Amino acid sequence: MKILIIFQIIILVLTCPNLVFAQDIGVHAKAYILMEAKTGQVIISKNQDVPLPPASTTKILTAIMAIERGEVDKEIVVSNEAASVGEASIHLEPGEKISVLNLLKGALIKSGNDASFALAEYVGGTEDIFLLLMNRKAKLVGALNSTFYNANGLPHKGHLSTAKDLALMARYGLNNRLFKSIVATKEERIPWSNYGWDRNLVNTNKLLWKYTGADGVKTGTTKEAGSCLVASATKGDRQLIAVVLKSGDRFGEAARLLDYGFNKTSLRRIPKGSEYGALLLPGSDKRIPLVVPDDYEFTTLNSSKLKYRIVTVGKRKNLVQQGDYIGVLVVEDSSGIVARIPLVASKSSKS
Repeated sequence: MKILIIFQIIILVLTCPNLVFAQDIGVHAKAYILMEAKTGQVIISKNQDVPLPPASTTKILTAIMAIERGEVDKEIVVSNEAASVGEASIHLEPGEKISVLNLLKGALIKSGNDASFALAEYVGGTEDIFLLLMNRKAKLVGALNSTFYNANGLPHKGHLSTAKDLALMARYGLNNRLFKSIVATKEERIPWSNYGWDRNLVNTNKLLWKYTGADGVKTGTTKEAGSCLVASATKGDRQLIAVVLKSGDRFGEAARLLDYGFNKTSLRRIPKGSEYGALLLPGSDKRIPLVVPDDYEFTTLNSSKLKYRIVTVGKRKNLVQQGDYIGVLVVEDSSGIVARIPLVASKSSKS
């Protein structure tokens, strides 16, 4: 005899919010995503898994690698190769001594391609070895559709990432205090050892000045990639990450994504121990309440009335131990499924 689960059966037609929200919020980038930083939940997206040139947003992962594998106070000597990297630059010179920390600032604040190359050489010995480590790290943080052929994002036909991958990399980086501090910095001065004055670094992310709560993370611009931006903002206890790739108005579109998240959605919480449904044991009238094993948070539309349904997993015998995984609480709003939360037995069948 099968164990029965007491629940209300709800039949819903699931819809994809991306189809209707794109025009409503005025975001026309080739690909975009809005992610809840705390949980990693995708709130809204378009072409989130389509590989595109990421330009200098690449430097998010380059910086993460240098922070995790390097010593930020260490001084390195700039190579001829690093000093010769063109386009966006902090004007490194061959033989110049500079700290890893200041290279990180040069890469993340002013988007220096030379600073990024110097970091790659420091971490890997050569850029080629660094790239092996970098591509492995991308997979480890969940960026499964990204392939990097350099440390700075200069054009290469195989150098590609996605809106979702970049959001995941930014989310990972923002959990590091140093990374979080640097990407939120509007302006910084760092020493220029060969001269009697400092380098002045002004952040390329103008959203830091334009959007209340903006606190990161990185711009990217090339002819192939167009204008790109990975942005983050914090209001109250929520931090959101917005990514726009090949955008005609990257700061405006990122701001509209962030506004949508903060104004139209909420982060909701189901506390540990919350009870949903019960097990009815075979041949008995005894019921065992099902509970959520840990605190769980998810994002949903403010205007939606939440609906809940319980889905059982596998077959059960009438012997149940406290903490046994029984099923899943599926939470839905008007956009579709917003959470799948495990449910466990609150006590043993013999208790």
